[in-house]
Amino acid sequence: MIEKIYEKALAGELICLTDACALVDADMEELALYAGKLRDRFTGASVKTCAIVNARSGHCSEDCIFCAQSAHYGTQAPVFPFIDISGIERAAKRVKELGVERFSIVSSGLSPTPEEFQKIKQAVALVSAMGLQADVSVGCLSYERLVELKNVGLASYHHNLETSRSFFPNVCTTHSYDEDVNAIKEALRAGIEVCCGGIFGIGESWEDRYELAVLLRVLGVQSVPINFLNPVAGTPKEGTEVLAEEEAMRIISLYRFILPDRVLRICGGRNAVFKTDGARKTFSAGASGVMVGDYLTVKGTDISEDMEFIKGKHG
Repeated sequence: MIEKIYEKALAGELICLTDACALVDADMEELALYAGKLRDRFTGASVKTCAIVNARSGHCSEDCIFCAQSAHYGTQAPVFPFIDISGIERAAKRVKELGVERFSIVSSGLSPTPEEFQKIKQAVALVSAMGLQADVSVGCLSYERLVELKNVGLASYHHNLETSRSFFPNVCTTHSYDEDVNAIKEALRAGIEVCCGGIFGIGESWEDRYELAVLLRVLGVQSVPINFLNPVAGTPKEGTEVLAEEEAMRIISLYRFILPDRVLRICGGRNAVFKTDGARKTFSAGASGVMVGDYLTVKGTDISEDMEFIKGKHG
């Protein structure tokens, strides 16, 4: 059964919801085997790496139910304005020395102010000049702003849809799903690579997961970050049970079948779901990239452990 669905994915055919449900119920070992074959065929066996710097934290106007930085909730997340360019430079130098390929400047909020945007431009130019792939995750940007960043060296624009259109009203009420989709379309129109995915374990169904994957495929995003809920005290998802390792691996494998030629990057929540050997487990399920180092408001896995595994895969 899996082999037939694998052949469809290998041929570039979008698998239907019925096939997706069959994969979800399939033997995990066999599912991961074929997901790995698809990954090796389309994106190669090496592991892509990325890291971030939290350049502006907290006081976000949006009410995303999982987010520690939302001004709507009382969390203990750090709050600070856009950091000095020297802080971004230090963080970028460190990850470059460790062999990381992509570096993202991340700031909270729906969209940066004019003053913040100028700092973002400066940071992108700096990171690009250092030989890293410069990425930003700074909310919704207009086509004109995206072109400005592209002209100073932006390699990729990150903006998650988080979940399906159907489930989104349960996740955020302060902006529309179409605003997020439009930001992605504008980046693609500007000729910029887009990194767009979602967060799992927030109450969505398998149908929601399928719907999001299909939309990402239709939009044509090249890189798909897969995040898992790490419940934060003070948010509406406080106390939510984290996903079991096997369910998380099934999500990764399912996304590989629906998005066989995209880079699937395992990002936030990895160390909450995978207690040990997370990079290896996610890679065995069909992932092709991993965020290394710390996350926005939560400490990540020791970067040296990840790089040891990654260097082994490259070797």
